[in-house]
Amino acid sequence: MSNAVRSLEPRPLWNHFADLNAVPRPSKKEERVIKFIVEFGEGLGLPTSVDATGNVIITKPGTKGLENKPVVLLQSHLDMVHQKNADTNFDFDQEGIRMVVNGDWVEAEGTTLGADNGIGVASIMTILAANDIPHPPIEALFTIDEETGLTGAKGLEGGLLHAKYMLNLDTEDDRELTIGCAGGIDVTANGDYMQEPVPKGLSPFRLGVKGLTGGHSGVDIHLGRGNANKLLNRLLSGSASQFGIRISSVDGGSLRNAIPRECFAVVMLPYEEAVAFQAFIEHEAASLKAEYRTTDPDLAVVCEATDTPTSVMAKAFQKKLMAVVYACANGIYRMSPDIKDLVQTSNNLSRVLAKEGQYTIQCLTRSSVDTEKVDLANALKSTFELIGAKVALGNDYPGWTPMPGSRLVKLMSGLYEEMFSEKPHVNACHAGLECGIVGQHYPEMEMISFGPNIRGAHSPDEKVQISSVQKYWGYLLRTLTEI
Repeated sequence: MSNAVRSLEPRPLWNHFADLNAVPRPSKKEERVIKFIVEFGEGLGLPTSVDATGNVIITKPGTKGLENKPVVLLQSHLDMVHQKNADTNFDFDQEGIRMVVNGDWVEAEGTTLGADNGIGVASIMTILAANDIPHPPIEALFTIDEETGLTGAKGLEGGLLHAKYMLNLDTEDDRELTIGCAGGIDVTANGDYMQEPVPKGLSPFRLGVKGLTGGHSGVDIHLGRGNANKLLNRLLSGSASQFGIRISSVDGGSLRNAIPRECFAVVMLPYEEAVAFQAFIEHEAASLKAEYRTTDPDLAVVCEATDTPTSVMAKAFQKKLMAVVYACANGIYRMSPDIKDLVQTSNNLSRVLAKEGQYTIQCLTRSSVDTEKVDLANALKSTFELIGAKVALGNDYPGWTPMPGSRLVKLMSGLYEEMFSEKPHVNACHAGLECGIVGQHYPEMEMISFGPNIRGAHSPDEKVQISSVQKYWGYLLRTLTEI
């Protein structure tokens, strides 16, 4: 499978990407990929170091004629989001990504691909390893744990880097030059609840919503895609009103920065209501499919008999749980009044887990306005506290303030227009990028983020466009000669 990828052009870049994707690299478990990058840098004879956080820094002198140019920082993150389809047998901790070429796209078999941010990492590796690519002095920064808290960037110390310009290779549309981004904060609610023995005369069912499109909770939040946690809660609430169901457990979503694609619950109801319950769910499923036919064409509702659980939630807590999930803000909270079509503030209800007397509800709140981010996080905190939850606000990271008049933005905008006969989309994004955090340590550094077309990031539908990688690669190389 990877052989087809290795034959793509530019061949050195794709080969480095294939080598990287053979190394398991989940967030917070980056030991193997750190070792891989360190051995790569040392094998080239380049100064290579690992900081106290685990970020890898490799430096390379400028090529002849460019050796006295300002230092350029090339930056990408080593970790990747691990998501797979429910029917895919794959161990992210042990296996390399199974890549396939499908027309003009590289995809993975039932899992995330790791193009986010593996293409950026592979690009930097290619420049470091090449003898025929003109470039100024390079500082290559490979950060860790970007996807689950940006802790690598947060832990980066001031004084380690000397670059004047930073090229972050983590944007997912080759028409865009990103010059600003949103900050974020995690909202996590935990608590205990009373359980009761399963009443007699009840039949067990496994109820679920699956097959949603999902995606990146920043990049894709404006597309109106279904959130499995919210949709299943809708079914549970309706079923409670109609049939008095008793809930045993709820398990939905996974990663804080991925729009939930699946959510399942085990419920009990009077056996004489089973036929009517299944008919009700079928009717509600048809409504959901109609509502989300455009954004989530593969939406499916599961309603099947299952094993009898040992307990159910106490009625009082069951009512509170459904109410608080219903009340939890999800999706766009406010659009920017200053930048057209930019989501200013949003929330992703990323995880709902209630099982064996304990529950967790997780959200990732984003905003390009820090005060509004905190205000929404406090609103969510207040909502969860109404059911007695202990709520923590954590992993707070800043946004990145745009500098549209900087030399770097003007230079790269002009190069783009010259090379591709159209103006780039110079914008800010709603995703979290490491630029804002790095900028806190190095406030004088000019920054920009760009990259090839990547679609479906943070989901098993992730893919990267081959022709776009070629376009982006040529643009990156030209930038290095002009910067």
